[in-house]
Amino acid sequence: LDFPHPRSDLCTNSFHAKCVRSLILVIAVQSVCCMRTSFTMSKLLFLLMVAGPCLALDNGLGRLPQMGWNSWNHFACNISAKLIHSTADLMVSTGLAEAGYTYLNLDDCWAKGRDKYGKVYPDPEGFPEGMAALGEYIHGKGLKYGVYSDAGYNTCAGRPGSLGYEDSDAQQYADWKVDYLKYDNCHSETIDPRERYPIMTRALNRTGRAIFFSICEWGLDAPWVWAGPIANSWRTTGDVSKSWSRILYCLDLNEPLYAHAGPGKWNDPDMLEVGNTGISDLEGQSHFSLWALMKAPLLIGCDISKMSAATIDTLMNEEVIAVNQDPLGVQGHRTSKANPNGGELWQVPLSDGSIVAILFNRNDDLPINLTMSFMFRGASVDMQIRDLWQHKELGKFNEFSAIIAPHAVRMVKVMPVSKEGPHGEDLVGATTLLPFNLIFPTP
Repeated sequence: LDFPHPRSDLCTNSFHAKCVRSLILVIAVQSVCCMRTSFTMSKLLFLLMVAGPCLALDNGLGRLPQMGWNSWNHFACNISAKLIHSTADLMVSTGLAEAGYTYLNLDDCWAKGRDKYGKVYPDPEGFPEGMAALGEYIHGKGLKYGVYSDAGYNTCAGRPGSLGYEDSDAQQYADWKVDYLKYDNCHSETIDPRERYPIMTRALNRTGRAIFFSICEWGLDAPWVWAGPIANSWRTTGDVSKSWSRILYCLDLNEPLYAHAGPGKWNDPDMLEVGNTGISDLEGQSHFSLWALMKAPLLIGCDISKMSAATIDTLMNEEVIAVNQDPLGVQGHRTSKANPNGGELWQVPLSDGSIVAILFNRNDDLPINLTMSFMFRGASVDMQIRDLWQHKELGKFNEFSAIIAPHAVRMVKVMPVSKEGPHGEDLVGATTLLPFNLIFPTP
């Protein structure tokens, strides 16, 4: 079927939209009756929800990975309007908002219950003026307003979930002028997520308000395969935590999924732990570098009222942020691995024809010497290299070496010195130089 674009007259005309849905239904029923396969009801429902673009998420958001702050990693359920007000103030005064961190997202525990009409309402002690007033304050600071719910009967903390209340809750968020919804996966009674999540997609579409939709399915049912039409981002992992080993766990689950990411649809290995206890400044820098290269959402998870100078320097590195926000929208990934030394080479192409490379030492104890050579069709090529953490040009190289401390990275931007290769080839292209060669290191 050649389905229409979501914004076309065929989709906006309710009669034609119903015809498209009816046609899908006929095809699905014929598949059940004639093929006599194990075509389940859940598959039928999923087909009806997402098979055609008329039923896809239509908010125009997420062309670049989202940036902002989320309450959960540091504050968990200890949130209130007072905290959100002070965080909004600090996001502006510290320069975080100007650096691109524009979403201020409440996570779990803001909701208290439902009224007699089924409408969700906030905890009156923490949010006595209500959620609309909170949004007005956030918007008044030039920021965007995010809230949290769950595609289950309750949230992970036992607050009201949205399962069965999708239209009511979506309209409530729109009335509060919410800009972002994180949608979790607890208490779903084993209902297939491919049934539950598209219902909220359609409910958000019906409000007419553009709300960024971030689904938090934890990667259990491979959302990178099916969530592209219905969400702006999807979690690929369980929760990150204030642990270097857990950060690596999330990193390794997210890395192989690079082919599924792109503008409007991002893999999400969970929020940043930069600035939280349990993560050293050096580890925070590596964590931030790798998340930026993978085009992961950059959602701050620390108490920004207590950020150290090192945390500020990490979170506000404009050159690293620019890698994450590059409009080419390609997720970087690991291209070489040197076991058992722990050395790795990660790369991502950018829209200006350059490549950003990360030399990464996973080793817990020993520094390692990593070398990458620049070859094109068997010939050595000179590259201009810039260090994105030292903020300086390092010079021209056809081979680049660095001693990398344990848990550390060296993040550099690499651009061909000449536009032509050894045989006249065009070297300035988004994928021409991938992959560089990692020369296996020695401790």
